[in-house]
Amino acid sequence: MAIAPLTLSKNYWETFEIQDEDLEFLYNNLLEIEMPQTPQEILRSLLIERIRVEKNQLEKQIQSQGALYLPKEHYQSGQTIKFSAFDWQSGTVQSTRPGNNPEYPPFEVIEVQMETGETRQFAAGLGEHPLNTPVRINESDPALNVQHVLKTYGREMLAQLTEILEQSPDLVQIAGRWFPRALLVDVNIGYLNLAEAVLEMENGGPLTTQAILSQIELPTDVNAKLTEFSLNLALQEDGRFDEVGPSGEILWFLHRLEPESVQTPPRWLTWNPIPHDAATVQPLLQQMDVETFDELVESGQCCEEEVQQVTVSLIYPHWRAGTLPLTNRLAHLFPTAYESPRIQFTFVDAETGQKFPGWVVRPSRYVYGLQEWYQANNILTGSLIEVQRSSTLGEIVIRANKRRPARDWVRTALVGADGGVVFTMLKQQIATTLDERMGFVIPNYGGLDSVWEQPRKANLEQQLLELMRELSKLNPQGNVHAQELYAAINILRRCPPGPILSLLMQRPWATHLGDLYFQLTEESQETSP
Repeated sequence: MAIAPLTLSKNYWETFEIQDEDLEFLYNNLLEIEMPQTPQEILRSLLIERIRVEKNQLEKQIQSQGALYLPKEHYQSGQTIKFSAFDWQSGTVQSTRPGNNPEYPPFEVIEVQMETGETRQFAAGLGEHPLNTPVRINESDPALNVQHVLKTYGREMLAQLTEILEQSPDLVQIAGRWFPRALLVDVNIGYLNLAEAVLEMENGGPLTTQAILSQIELPTDVNAKLTEFSLNLALQEDGRFDEVGPSGEILWFLHRLEPESVQTPPRWLTWNPIPHDAATVQPLLQQMDVETFDELVESGQCCEEEVQQVTVSLIYPHWRAGTLPLTNRLAHLFPTAYESPRIQFTFVDAETGQKFPGWVVRPSRYVYGLQEWYQANNILTGSLIEVQRSSTLGEIVIRANKRRPARDWVRTALVGADGGVVFTMLKQQIATTLDERMGFVIPNYGGLDSVWEQPRKANLEQQLLELMRELSKLNPQGNVHAQELYAAINILRRCPPGPILSLLMQRPWATHLGDLYFQLTEESQETSP
């Protein structure tokens, strides 16, 4: 039997909780290094310190063991000793006697009553024995390895730490980095006004903090990083400025000079939620593959990180607004940020190499900046757009699936003089690949704008029935595909597919033919719901 090396308890990190002394260390450490830190950096420092403290405690435990049982020593009756091989239990020597074993040199046997009440016998005065090895700390234990602890428990620890940091009045955060408020440089209103003037000369931005600092002459006789952090915080707390950089990069923009459709969602993307049974239509939603074209669908699933390219089928609201949906499948391709609700990046046309600004609007889940590109590339409702992550940070590659222009029969939405919309098949000039279910041509989107501006008197069910009648005439079998109906209703109003599918499955005027095909019941051909 060998002496077990000392280490932490088996569930030490599983039951880990940040204590007051940990917070004191973290605060003092930030004061000492005078460098803003990310939660990940702070957690690493905390774990290094916690392991150091625990090792010190183990060393003290070794040094304070007092009479530790070692087989080479001699013991007296009544003496109390500790046994490392039995989880450091104490025992009292009851008696000693000579040992008798011809295979060993002369030794003694001590009878010990353990603190648990049981009586055990141990050898004493025995020079050669594994237990005579000095007690040590198990340096190879993964529980004492920072990398192992972070890999195994880091996510839960980081969530706990972030919650505590956010509750601390003594710490401030900007772009995911934390710093003691007490060390901040004073940035008065005069410097903020100068920063506003600098950004205004740059058409609103974006500019890095360093670029702003170089022009407003904020004193930098202290730590340069501290000065930069202080200006970042002052800009963040002033409503005139918007931090629009992706994670890891801080860029500033004047909020009032951001595009209007970045500050406020375009009316084509806004909608009033309609209650429906989401669970009932979930299987149909999966068949529609809505993760590629509708940001209003909450699947609760994250996309695989290895996906580098997604093809989007464009619905009318996004075509008209010059936007893309920020669905779960698309979101991981675009730049993210720690806190910023709006992030500016650069679109790159895959065919021409042309670069132009784009905006991720996180709260409303859309990407803005494509209106001119749509027009230049003859993009239509239902056109297939390829979105690809670039190897260059802050850039997104976008491609129009162009084809040789030709006149084809395609569903066309016409706006009448009375403001009504009718659907028919007409030959149109098509220069891009269309989704066969969602492709529509709108020759007069200006007239359609007036339809969107009118008060919506018809409810969704009325509009669906009217569209079923219109679209069923364009199919010899009289069938209507749910995705086709979804694309059509979004020409008239913004609506996710859930409420549409719910009505189709529940109302007597629609018959489900299987898959995503539906047909009007005979009695509904001329009647209203």
